[in-house]
Amino acid sequence: MFQIVSVLPGLYLVARLLWPMRLPLPALLGLALLVLLVSQHRLFTIWIWGSMMSPEVPRLLAIAVNWLYGAILIGAVLALVLDLGSLLVSALRWQWSPAPATLRIGAGALALAIAAWGVGQAIRVPPVKQVEIALPGLDPAFDGVRLLHLTDLHVSRMFQRPWTERLVAAAMAQRADLILVTGDLIDGTIPDRKDAVAPLAGLEARYGVFVTSGNHEYYFGHDAWMAHYATLGMRELANDHVVLERGGARLVIAGVPDAQALRAGLPGPDVAAALSGAPAGVPVILMDHRPGNARANAAAGADLQLSGHTHGGMVRGLDRIVARFNDGFVSGLYRIGTSQLYVNNGTALWIGFALRLGRPAELTVITLRPDPVSRPAADLAARGAGPGRPV
Repeated sequence: MFQIVSVLPGLYLVARLLWPMRLPLPALLGLALLVLLVSQHRLFTIWIWGSMMSPEVPRLLAIAVNWLYGAILIGAVLALVLDLGSLLVSALRWQWSPAPATLRIGAGALALAIAAWGVGQAIRVPPVKQVEIALPGLDPAFDGVRLLHLTDLHVSRMFQRPWTERLVAAAMAQRADLILVTGDLIDGTIPDRKDAVAPLAGLEARYGVFVTSGNHEYYFGHDAWMAHYATLGMRELANDHVVLERGGARLVIAGVPDAQALRAGLPGPDVAAALSGAPAGVPVILMDHRPGNARANAAAGADLQLSGHTHGGMVRGLDRIVARFNDGFVSGLYRIGTSQLYVNNGTALWIGFALRLGRPAELTVITLRPDPVSRPAADLAARGAGPGRPV
């Protein structure tokens, strides 16, 4: 069914953009065949490489296919706009007035240009995004603490070692106090990605580097990957927490595994377990790959949740559809009562749809500020009190 749906924009593009251009028949047939092949690139990838999650496609080929597929989608939209415009003009003139071939050629060229720009935005090392968040109950001793939030690196044949090296250099230039990585670091097995992820060992911060799993970790051997992340200096938080201390003040950093764990026969996310023994009255930053759990997590005691997974929706407009599958959360900062959720657009994205238009990737630096608003006492009591475990 997915392959049938994915070919529809291509068919519309051929019928309503290419055919009216009155191209020579060999050129038209060649372009139509190219559109069909690119529209079905996921199917061919599975046939040849056995997986769409981690295809060992040469990088330049992957970039070219994403560019052409993006151009097909954008071209189909532009063709629809031209058709609607023709209908409107025809209704006003009371005679059929099709868009001229030159206009359709221009629409095709524009689609190629927009798609090229969108792929370029998707595969670059992301720019730094500065975010300031006021956290209820944060002790002034933590005022100005900077945490770096990375997510959805999707290290693959698209994002190889040179990209990872540049990313780490950009990350370390931020001099963050704490680095939190909320899953989907890789697409591939350890033998295939070991070299590409090696530069992540260069991530260092005063309070440490912490990681939680995303759904993609479970596609390629979760336990092995989490053990490998540990060798790179990242500490996993899976239904667990640590307590940071600064000048006598404390801050809880907790993490839960992705819900995909349940399908892998492993323990799923359990916020109650993650916060068991956490000191009462201390603000909690929770790492959860998926933003759709934010309301339940807030009720369980999270003051700030950091998530990824959505890639920001990738394309403005398409993000509204992505939001529907994530309880309305897709990009940026949300307030849930006295709690907050930050959804990162992603440090990179999945190789299967590498296109960004209006939803840029981000290397996110969050500066924490105290907020005089306090969490209700009932929420704190429900969490339970305990000594916690300092880092």
